[in-house]
Amino acid sequence: MTRALQVLIVDDEAGIRRSLSAILDDEGYRVLTAADGAECMRAMDAEAVDLVLLDIWMEGRDGIAVLKDIKAQHPAVPVVMMSGHGTIETAVSALKLGAYDYLEKPLSLDRVTLTVEHALTESKLARENRQLKRQVENRLRMVGDSPVMQRLRAQIVRVAASCARTLITGPNGSGKELIARALHENSPRRAQPFVEINCAALPEPLIESELFGYQKGAFSGADRAKPGMFELADHGTLFLDEVGDMSLSTQARVLRVLQEGRFQRLGDTEPRAVDVWIIAATNRDLRQAIGAGQFREDLFFRLNVIPIEAPALSERRDDIPALVAHFAERAAREQGLPAKAFSPEVIQALQDAPWPGNVRELKNIVERLMILSLGNRIDIADLPDEMSAARRPAAGYAGLPLREARDLFETEHIRQALDACEGNISRAAERLGVERSNLSKKIRQLGIPPDPSGR
Repeated sequence: MTRALQVLIVDDEAGIRRSLSAILDDEGYRVLTAADGAECMRAMDAEAVDLVLLDIWMEGRDGIAVLKDIKAQHPAVPVVMMSGHGTIETAVSALKLGAYDYLEKPLSLDRVTLTVEHALTESKLARENRQLKRQVENRLRMVGDSPVMQRLRAQIVRVAASCARTLITGPNGSGKELIARALHENSPRRAQPFVEINCAALPEPLIESELFGYQKGAFSGADRAKPGMFELADHGTLFLDEVGDMSLSTQARVLRVLQEGRFQRLGDTEPRAVDVWIIAATNRDLRQAIGAGQFREDLFFRLNVIPIEAPALSERRDDIPALVAHFAERAAREQGLPAKAFSPEVIQALQDAPWPGNVRELKNIVERLMILSLGNRIDIADLPDEMSAARRPAAGYAGLPLREARDLFETEHIRQALDACEGNISRAAERLGVERSNLSKKIRQLGIPPDPSGR
């Protein structure tokens, strides 16, 4: 059930507190009151206050001083100032200190309720925006403190300050987009747009219209003008992902923009000036593509002012435990899954795996384990067959099909837990990190006698 929004009225006149309380109570708000600044701060420390109505002229500490305290200790809470003896200078001073609005006494019923409604709505939107920003930042966070990642972070900071054209290379799934976004966020252009286009995802007839935009009537179906990516990224950053898959004709047009700082929409005759920081990325060997006549050498040198190599996961295996924790926490939060622990054996198996798909492949495996594994602990038996089989001792399993070998491993593992717990299924389930009902079902499936003396 959603709690009622709480409004705190701070005024040294009891009549004002009573009348405002009645008005706001009728509007469905939960109302708190305070007679002075000290009582106000105690109430805010004790309660989840959503908005404050604060009188300026009070005995003792005035409302301006109290406003400063609120903004220092509860900066996200909107404050509406009230006064019957106000001046323009006082109102301006309050607004500069962070007050949401200023109401003159005698108070208008409609003005009070409308101001409170607007202030709470804007506060809710600001809170949701902050939450979304934190979620995006968490999703785009570069995880890991291995030496290769420490060097990469230091390189990003140096390159971002210069806004020099950058070419990010590396295998698929290694985090090239995260590097591009980190460059933008650490650059002087961080407040401007970050615009991304995947050059491999669009067919040739569309990529030029996406990059440069078009005028109405430029081609069949162009019933209105549309700005392109260069235009949308003006004064910001344009990220050309998979630039190695761009056609030679599009490469020529991009090169011209880099040389001249101008472009033309399709169907337009007037050039438009543009100021964008170009960051490009590819998993292809562009020098080899140049030799094969598939990529322009002059464009390569324009893009490759600063080269950055995205490391493969095999180069940063020490980061895998942190990456696993990050992806598991994210999967639990975004998909409503319970938190689950990964056993040391699983972490070691993940660190030993080859990971041809790099971080993206690891993310997919972690999400799969979070969804499909039983209980609150992920063990070797939960790994995909091709991974878990590689971690089991070879003795006794040689030549067996994967499924049979897995059943043998699970049988032995459960028997050992039952032995250690003297046949107590509840304690064995806790030891194995699974629900008792799930362990009982597995015991029946494998034909394991729960009493250790029945082995």
